[in-house]
Amino acid sequence: MHKVAVIGASGFTGAELLRICASHPQLEVTVATGDSMAGRPVADLYPSLAPAYGDTQFVPYEPGVATGCDLAFCALPHGASQSVVGELRDDVKHVVDLAADFRLDDPGLYPAWYGTEHTAPELLTEFVFGLPELFRGAIRGAELVAAPGCYVTTAALALAPLVAAGAVEPAGIIVDAASGVSGAGRPAKPNTTFCTVDEDFTAYGLLTHRHTPEIEMAVSRHAGTDVQVLFTPHLAPMNRGILATCYARPTAGTSTGEVLNLLADAYCDEPFVVVSERSPSTKATLGSNSVHITARADDRTGWVMAIAALDNLVKGASGQAVQCANLALGIDETAGLASAGIYP
Repeated sequence: MHKVAVIGASGFTGAELLRICASHPQLEVTVATGDSMAGRPVADLYPSLAPAYGDTQFVPYEPGVATGCDLAFCALPHGASQSVVGELRDDVKHVVDLAADFRLDDPGLYPAWYGTEHTAPELLTEFVFGLPELFRGAIRGAELVAAPGCYVTTAALALAPLVAAGAVEPAGIIVDAASGVSGAGRPAKPNTTFCTVDEDFTAYGLLTHRHTPEIEMAVSRHAGTDVQVLFTPHLAPMNRGILATCYARPTAGTSTGEVLNLLADAYCDEPFVVVSERSPSTKATLGSNSVHITARADDRTGWVMAIAALDNLVKGASGQAVQCANLALGIDETAGLASAGIYP
């Protein structure tokens, strides 16, 4: 049994890590930090976790809190991990960060897209990008893993095989994606209250969303060529889920059968990827670590369209982090992770 610490366990991704680890055969949560909830039982904030965590209390983060653990998950807001990872390395061998703090390999991209300088740029080259379906070899045994988030995972898995095969042009790619409200995190915000979100559907981050360079980096690195993406995220009135519709120009004549076969061949051995003619839906992935993908080639307009859906808190966050932890620790990659969704 591997002992793990969840740093930032009081947020949605932290709670999802607690839920997944509760049924994991080889991961035991021994530390759950949550500064805003320190001293309160986990079950008070998340009654759904009461059967697994009983009287376990959130504790404040402080240096040394993860001593004795084998791995630490960082489920903190963006920016917070930059000051924490250096301290955690003294306590644990493996760190999996769920924030964007160490995903980008170019420190110059952080002030451009996040508005602030990176405070630990020397660590960027030590992190591996934690998208197993594209970069599994680098994640095995890795000490520092930066797990990508929901938008990036959905778009990259839909596009990467097509770009890598030379089936679509790497420039001028369009990604339209919609997310459930849980993607904004647990703290209340004016734009995520029930009255704001209910019966509404809105685009945001127009031309400037911070995950744009991350999508470009992930697909470019896998395909071995520079990629350009126009990314527009949307907020949908649902709790969970991501649906990404991606458009690219084909490099030559193609068909729906050919692009579907490319995706099916690329993911034929992947336990958490479903490729089919069915149009993906967020509901089909609920509670699972799976991503559902389809594609079409349109002769009339000359576009190739790839669509992917996943649960933003599982494959888009905490499930992916556990998948990376499994690889880093050398245990079964699928351990503790559901491939089938919950329905209805």
